[in-house]
Amino acid sequence: MFVEREGAAVDRRKSSQRPQRSHHEVADALRRRIRSGELRPGQRMPTQAKLADEFGVERGAVRQALRILQSEQLLTNVSKGSPATVAPDLAKTFTGGPGAPPRPTMVELAPRISAAFAAPHVVIDALCLTAVSLTLAVGEPLREIHAGRIKPARVDVRVLLPSRDIPLAFPAPVDASVDGRLQRRWLAQRNAQGQVLRHNLLALRSTHGIDVRVTFRALPFTPPVKLYLLNGTEALIAYYTLMKREEQLEGGPLEMYDAFGTQSLLFSFARETSRRDEAFVEQSQQWFDALWETITTDLTLS
Repeated sequence: MFVEREGAAVDRRKSSQRPQRSHHEVADALRRRIRSGELRPGQRMPTQAKLADEFGVERGAVRQALRILQSEQLLTNVSKGSPATVAPDLAKTFTGGPGAPPRPTMVELAPRISAAFAAPHVVIDALCLTAVSLTLAVGEPLREIHAGRIKPARVDVRVLLPSRDIPLAFPAPVDASVDGRLQRRWLAQRNAQGQVLRHNLLALRSTHGIDVRVTFRALPFTPPVKLYLLNGTEALIAYYTLMKREEQLEGGPLEMYDAFGTQSLLFSFARETSRRDEAFVEQSQQWFDALWETITTDLTLS
């Protein structure tokens, strides 16, 4: 079972059937519709009022979501007066790679992962906070494999995630004296995403006869960046930019310091681009390998 695409039917449930979404979740859902073709280039979006009703949020959250998609060049004509329009030339928007301007992780990572899966031996090393972006991005090449368009012989994935035994620098409550709700939620998300990623990849053994290995290790610190190393030839890096915000959790509202990794700009460096990029890829790989082999520990996703 894949988790990378949330069906339109789920998106359209009444707000009374689910907790209120954040503007980032609304943006993620609309982005998936654009990427899948459900919302076509040049098509007018529903009104902000209709989107607010559909997702069970305030119009302000819808406007914030639309502005995110406009910043990613997926929408045009975002204003309070009229419905936004899906960008007419999405081909340019979805074309990325080394040398291209940096784009949000949610937009850029999936096509780079897909390109990596074209190799006979796929090697992906990742350092991140929860593996949400990686799990979503891997869904695209998995679809290609199941459609018979690509078939690597071997896939090796290593993932570094923060240990459950450390106090996280973020997400973290502004008031350090509050209970551990936020840490427990992060841990549940870390474990769930890791389990789904591992399950979806290991399933390729039985369905397609692909030799797959997926390994996790625990970091003794909160990573300030996310890093993806692809086939020893490309390094993708994004900064976790912190913000102060309030969210409704079980037990009441909580002020926190948090970062939205799916929106972080992803910078790409490829060995063949320049000597500078080649050095960056090599040093990033050496740094990852050193962490893996020294101060990290076994990680259990439970």
